[in-house]
Amino acid sequence: MRRLLSGTRLPVRYRLLAIALLPTLVILPLLLGATMLRWNQKFDGVLISKVRSDLTVAHQYLSRILENTSEHLQALGESAAFEEALNGEENVANLLDDRRRSLGLDFLYLTDQDGKRIAAAGGEGPLRTDMDTPVLASARQGKAAVAIDLLSGEQLAAMSPALAKQAEFDLIPTPNAAPTQSTQSTDGMVIRAANPVTVSGGADLILIGGLLLNRNLEFIDTINALVYQTESLPAGSKGTATLFLDDVRVSTNVRLFEDRRALGTRVSEVVRNAVLGEGKIWLDRAFVVNDWYISAYEPIVDSYGKRIGMLYVGFLEKPFSATKQITIATVIGTFLVVTILSVPLFLRWAGSIFRPLERMAETIDTVEGGNLDARTDIPDRGDEISQVAAHLDDLLDRVKERDRQLREWNDELNARVKERTAELEEVNRQLETATKQLVMSEKLAAIGEITAGVAHEMNNPIAVIQGNLEVLRSLMGEKAKEGETEFRLIDEQTERMNQIVGKLLQFARPDEFSGVGEGAFTREAFGDCLTLVRHMIRQNEIEVVREENSDQLVAMPRTELQQILVNLMVNAIHAMPEGGTLTLGCRDRPRDNVEGVEITVSDTGIGMSEATAARIFDPFYTTKRGTGTGLGLSITHLLVTDAGGSVDLETREGEGTTFRLWLPSLSDES
Repeated sequence: MRRLLSGTRLPVRYRLLAIALLPTLVILPLLLGATMLRWNQKFDGVLISKVRSDLTVAHQYLSRILENTSEHLQALGESAAFEEALNGEENVANLLDDRRRSLGLDFLYLTDQDGKRIAAAGGEGPLRTDMDTPVLASARQGKAAVAIDLLSGEQLAAMSPALAKQAEFDLIPTPNAAPTQSTQSTDGMVIRAANPVTVSGGADLILIGGLLLNRNLEFIDTINALVYQTESLPAGSKGTATLFLDDVRVSTNVRLFEDRRALGTRVSEVVRNAVLGEGKIWLDRAFVVNDWYISAYEPIVDSYGKRIGMLYVGFLEKPFSATKQITIATVIGTFLVVTILSVPLFLRWAGSIFRPLERMAETIDTVEGGNLDARTDIPDRGDEISQVAAHLDDLLDRVKERDRQLREWNDELNARVKERTAELEEVNRQLETATKQLVMSEKLAAIGEITAGVAHEMNNPIAVIQGNLEVLRSLMGEKAKEGETEFRLIDEQTERMNQIVGKLLQFARPDEFSGVGEGAFTREAFGDCLTLVRHMIRQNEIEVVREENSDQLVAMPRTELQQILVNLMVNAIHAMPEGGTLTLGCRDRPRDNVEGVEITVSDTGIGMSEATAARIFDPFYTTKRGTGTGLGLSITHLLVTDAGGSVDLETREGEGTTFRLWLPSLSDES
């Protein structure tokens, strides 16, 4: 917007108009839109909160029905009338039928511990009941239990053909429902309670009673009356409640037509997947049979913990949507009327400001074009705009004078800058050269100090190791031959420790040292070095691959070659803390008509960044803070280059690193 108002070619009049009208025509609508959006969210939140409360009431009623059923059975089992009936003073079946009617149960029967029928009410009852179900199994163990379970059509028919008929539904095609091949539902959703009874003779019996919820309109209408009392919803809306067996409405007050309940219709697929599929509680709008409702669904779980159905409450969304639309339209209409009436009045009032401002804008444009003599020449009318114009003219006078002075100073400054630039470039070149020399001198001096201390501290322990090694050989006698390889390696490594000190001195004062010494075979050096680092290889689960294709003797002492290879192997192992592959290779490779051997040490580790790779051979540079000195690769580079060879590095972050060494063969060197 700033660019639009200041960087365009629009006249000042229109820019000022845009600035003045911005709050009214842009910011205010945005704020109004944000407010309406927030209000809409709050409005929807209130609806969801209400339907959540409605679902809580329905859930509590269902839970109370379950508790009452269990309590009624327990009271019957403990009653004197029941005990008298069992003692033969009254017919048990007549008592059960009387209590079934008074309690509003659909079936009530008495069995022994094996499930064999003793007496039944509400039908003949099954000859033998499956006592392995959780509810009945609990009663067999002496604990009353109640749950909502599914009974098949065959099980219901065994109790009463009337119950089986009540449970049957023809499925009605329903918009938005999940596809199905079924055309009929015969299962029944039953509140089933079981209570253990101990008679005076010592026998243990079980009272089993229940209520079929399919087509139980009294049950669902009671829920609807509790949840949606008179005038609890606005005019035009209506509350509904439904009990689902799986996704089929088996008891509902939702209307398919004016005089027909939507029994046998099915819930929408999206709700079924969320509630029955994922076990979630649905609190949102949903399509119910033929219209949109603010809905709440919760899963119903049987005694096995399986989701077998849903409990639903909800109210028609249309009246609330109409209220929201009317409110939004009223607010927008009011804003438009106010805007239409106020904008012309503002434009008329602001007209006296535009012309002087436009004159000032034209003057500034002229000055920007290079004419420093342009002025506004607006007469003083005593208002703020004329004062600004006068200040602008005065400022332009000052600008003209400052421009003249700046031009003079600029010419003088350019001459001085050229002179000083040449001087600074020469000084900078000298400073860079001196800095590099100083840094290298300080590093070499530090190495000299370190070397002196190391030599002093290492000589005595090395002498002790060598002396005790000879004593050990003498003590072992002939058995010393069994560890000849290990003894040889210890001898070589003690000698290597002596040579390390010499090599540090060689690195610090190369002019004082010279000589190549004997050569070495790469194959043998690989084997010796792997023996030295094998504990690290095993510890880090490293796989070693050897690609040896050279039998030439390289122009480097064996201990120096071992030092280089051990250093590179240890660095490679440290780069693979989670394990990986260490590849050791050598091959004949002449360079510039000189026979030589190319040695490679590769890992599949973490690799290096470009910045790290550029400094990896610098003295004292290390990435292993607290554990490394930063001299290992520097000494490696010095040893290789002193032998007439070269070291190259190939690395990529996350993929690994390869050190590639080239050393001349001893035959060519000699």
